[in-house]
Amino acid sequence: MMQAHSGQHGSPLLAVRDVSVVFGGIVALNGISFDMKKGQILGLIGPNGAGKTTLFNCLSRLYQPSKGDILLEGDSILTRPAHRIAEFGIGRTFQNVALFPNLTVLDNVRVGAHSRTNSDIVSDSLRLPWVRNGEKAMNKRVDDILGYLELRDFAHTVVSGLPFGTQKRVELARALATEPKILLLDEPAGGLNHEEVYILGDLIRKIRDDRGITVLLVEHHMGLVMSIADHVVALNFGRKLAEGTPTEVQNDPDVIKAYLGSKDQ
Repeated sequence: MMQAHSGQHGSPLLAVRDVSVVFGGIVALNGISFDMKKGQILGLIGPNGAGKTTLFNCLSRLYQPSKGDILLEGDSILTRPAHRIAEFGIGRTFQNVALFPNLTVLDNVRVGAHSRTNSDIVSDSLRLPWVRNGEKAMNKRVDDILGYLELRDFAHTVVSGLPFGTQKRVELARALATEPKILLLDEPAGGLNHEEVYILGDLIRKIRDDRGITVLLVEHHMGLVMSIADHVVALNFGRKLAEGTPTEVQNDPDVIKAYLGSKDQ
């Protein structure tokens, strides 16, 4: 069996290399580097204003770093526009659910699946056989994901009528429909109650285990990060403060200080 750590065992799935972001003279990120190994759940933490969202937006191509590079399987993602990242194997969810509120659950998830199809408007209108086959495969994939996330009962419900926790699951389904290698989750526990956060943690782990998807989690909810992450990167004021296992990062004096001021808890 291959060892999980990198080194001579191949390069990381995702490599963040010396990434800096400057907004009008303000340094939002300052030389951030870390690796993500395939199959890892990596938690990105830090107090407000630490640079977590800025880094997340670089990974999902909403921001262009001022310096540095981000490599997925050795290829720079910075050459791709944001709307092409699904083809590259990056799926994401948003802090404030970004679904189409007037579409059904099924149609929202189909939008995700569509970002991975090769058909074009001409072939679609001619209903070429390969398009029909592709459509059939896509419908099966969407149905599988709805079943997997226990959303089949809501398939024909308009999203805006669903509870927030369910909407978050729909967004997760849409991200999974893009068949990502890496799933970027932006504050997935936001707005959820204690029980829902616990269920979410199990679900994220299950997605990684069942589907072999690598997960990067930006999250304020420290309990969630510490219970499911294999590896944690802590940021503060745009710099990397600490990196390691959840226990190592939790016990790091600089991390404790950043979160609690200098007083011990």
